[in-house]
Amino acid sequence: MEQLKAILVDDELSSLQNLQQKLVEFCPDIKVIATAQKPEDAILLINQQQPDVVFLDIEMPRMNGFRMLDEIEQINFDIIFTTAYNHYAVDAIRISAFDYLTKPIAISDLQKAVERLAKYRQFQTKDKLGVLKNSLNTNKNQDEKIVIATNEGMEFITINTILHIESSSNYSKIYLQNGKSMVVTKLLKDFEDMLLPYRFYRIHNSHLINLKYIEKYIKGDGGQVRLTNGTVIDVARRKKDEFLKLIAG
Repeated sequence: MEQLKAILVDDELSSLQNLQQKLVEFCPDIKVIATAQKPEDAILLINQQQPDVVFLDIEMPRMNGFRMLDEIEQINFDIIFTTAYNHYAVDAIRISAFDYLTKPIAISDLQKAVERLAKYRQFQTKDKLGVLKNSLNTNKNQDEKIVIATNEGMEFITINTILHIESSSNYSKIYLQNGKSMVVTKLLKDFEDMLLPYRFYRIHNSHLINLKYIEKYIKGDGGQVRLTNGTVIDVARRKKDEFLKLIAG
């Protein structure tokens, strides 16, 4: 498999060098193409180099990792957060980072994260908008069902009955057309990949919606969508242009 291009971002030079050395020595699937100590430099590098994955320190002066991501218009790379502070874990999961490593980073943890990433990206759709537009044209059947693992066993949900799915920490909350909802131990990213061909679109880090149930788009910085059940959901600013092109056909 072709090596995954990585950019490392950490304000501490020693941490940056340590991570790079571990990746070079123990993670052959990763090719480090650039490093940055300043978030401002990282933003430029990411836009120029188009990495597959960014190893990102959260706690940095002037601009932390979350704020840095807000400044990037198109996040088409995976994120592995690195930090010495466990209390950031919930926020990291909430924005659907691929993984989360706590400093000092153990070699075994780093290898496992890279292995998961390499396997995941083998099946990841590169051009999601193109695939989604193609699925709109082919009218894939929303009467098909997905299987959800529950405490009692397995539940079969007809895709057509899903209004939207919301990320909730390391869980996802599925909202159904009949007003019911259910919480499952699966990341929103998993549902995004699963439901992409069925006219679903991720309009925000925390929200995946069924395009069938959009009632109205409300203008704004990123804008909002109102679903047929009255739920109003923000559209992320970085998603706005792609989303409007999509629904405009």
